[in-house]
Amino acid sequence: MEKIGVFVVDNSTIFREGLRQSFARIEDIEVVGDSNINGEALELVMSFSPQVVLLDIGLPLLNGLSLIRQITLRSPAIPVIALTPYDNDENFFQAIKSGTAGYLIKNATADELALAIRRVHQGEYIINEMVLTRPKVAERVLKQFQSLSLMGTALERLTAPVTSRELEILDYVAHGYSNKQVAYKLGISEQTIKNHMSSILRKLDANDRTQAVVLAIHYGWILSQVDELSEPTKG
Repeated sequence: MEKIGVFVVDNSTIFREGLRQSFARIEDIEVVGDSNINGEALELVMSFSPQVVLLDIGLPLLNGLSLIRQITLRSPAIPVIALTPYDNDENFFQAIKSGTAGYLIKNATADELALAIRRVHQGEYIINEMVLTRPKVAERVLKQFQSLSLMGTALERLTAPVTSRELEILDYVAHGYSNKQVAYKLGISEQTIKNHMSSILRKLDANDRTQAVVLAIHYGWILSQVDELSEPTKG
């Protein structure tokens, strides 16, 4: 069985060793390397070429978030799962901005971590589910992204329209579908979906899929799950 290579970045040697031992009992996952959060961590991650990175964003928070951004910029194909000892809105929001594919509390079980690793390895953005299926969290993220200081660009400058096919893809992404699942639904190749997503991000000047979805919801191009949940029942 081909194993998913995981690189662990955490300042606790005991935690890293614990994960290594836990995953040694799981057939399809293997820790290929580990590191503290330091100046050499990025190059170590790149040198090991893992398929998934587990990265602590506890203390120091900014260092961990910065490292996630650097990894996703250097190698977008490597999904990063942010691990945090504190489940609060600020950590969650900052993790979203960094481009992480997943967000888990550090007291998650080995089986929960393994499931998350498998899903992001398959191209899923499990953090989308947390944003878009929990109304209170979704509302806060939407408001935050509407802030020009966080967006980094005025919404009025958004001039490049997305196509009907791209809106269709965004709608699936908003409902938690992975590229592979969207491709199956639409009867086209996964590479075509990836090409469309690249076009969407470029047109919307978005950093990642979540921000693209939030923008599409803001402009009313797609219906958010929050709206769907609050929509009155017809009868």
